[in-house]
Amino acid sequence: MIRPEKKLLESRAESGMGLVRWLRSLGPGVITAALVLGPGSLTVSTKLGALFGDQLLWIVVVTTVFMMIFTEMGARLGMASDHSLLTLVRRKWGATMAVLIGVGAFLVTASFQAGNAVGTGIAFGTLTGASPALWTILFTLLAMGSLFLKNFYRFLERLMLGLVGLMLLSFLFTLLIVKPDPASVVGGLIPRLPEGSVPLITALVATNFSIVGAFYQSYFVQERGWGRRHGKEGSRESYSGILCLGLISAMMMVGASAVLLPQGIRVNSVVEMGQVLEPLYGSAAAVIFMLGLWGAAVSSLMGNAVVGGALLADALGWGAGLHETRVKLLVMAVMLIGALVSLLFGNAPLELIMMAQMITVVIVPLIGTAMFRISNDRNLMGDLTNSFAKRLIGGAGLLVLYVLSVHTLGNLILDAFR
Repeated sequence: MIRPEKKLLESRAESGMGLVRWLRSLGPGVITAALVLGPGSLTVSTKLGALFGDQLLWIVVVTTVFMMIFTEMGARLGMASDHSLLTLVRRKWGATMAVLIGVGAFLVTASFQAGNAVGTGIAFGTLTGASPALWTILFTLLAMGSLFLKNFYRFLERLMLGLVGLMLLSFLFTLLIVKPDPASVVGGLIPRLPEGSVPLITALVATNFSIVGAFYQSYFVQERGWGRRHGKEGSRESYSGILCLGLISAMMMVGASAVLLPQGIRVNSVVEMGQVLEPLYGSAAAVIFMLGLWGAAVSSLMGNAVVGGALLADALGWGAGLHETRVKLLVMAVMLIGALVSLLFGNAPLELIMMAQMITVVIVPLIGTAMFRISNDRNLMGDLTNSFAKRLIGGAGLLVLYVLSVHTLGNLILDAFR
């Protein structure tokens, strides 16, 4: 007969091993979360909390659920086949569709890369008093050099895991100190649209619900070497990674609501954003926040470039492995474009942003539709096919993508005729 104490010890050991296995499994989902969680995402979440309090917390919940479903969908697509997702697109709809998605992803990531490059420079430029341009050049060169590490994927995985963990803990401890009003937080889960909030809501949905990042999750999973036998592990890890993304966005909003809103701070600068962490870090808050901003910028700088470069390479039939020379060259091209634009203009010029938005309007719904249809193909997916619940939530997510695209396209057309 096994004694109760022995059963308790065995149970604790199994729990400990389960935690270790879970931590070791973290990787693709965390990388996707980190590349989505860039300077823009942090800024929008903070500004919404500073202007509207907790009222729009429900938007974070909705976008996180959609992102979890599509990221997990991307993971299953990667595990279901030995071929890349763009290869599956090419076989199903032809080379033109694959090239359109690959070129579109490259142009979008290259267009928005300037913001990530600027973020790395501003963070360390503010901390050191040196020219932000010098830091932009330095970190771009370091990011390019890291591509030639023996195991770049493992390096990227560990870097992203560390940065996401740092941001999670910083915002969590801040909330424990400021003790936000629970009634206000719960009330924020009730859908409402405060006056003047729609542009920022659109920006939050666009940044947190990144369909291009979800699409590339299939490639990260294959870089990790996961196949059908890792189905449950891959799904669980995808949910965990994106849950981290949602938690950070939610904590940023709630923290800004508790700290910045009462002071009337509207978040018009990076320094004002950093004041969210003052209850935890005091006078060092600006420094800590700058490091967090740098982490978000660097993670997006590298992850964004990997997505754009690898998808273009795959669309051209050059392969998508991060060890491939031509893939590395295209990833470097995205980084260089971002750095050059940021150095020449200080940020992405309006024309470049409008071009990126126009491409996004076409490409994002197309990518989402391709993912959704292939993941519903039982002949290909087998037991990894979308369940009824995932089809239902995924369909709602697609509807949001199309509505957002039509709304953005309408605004761009109106702006063009003004």
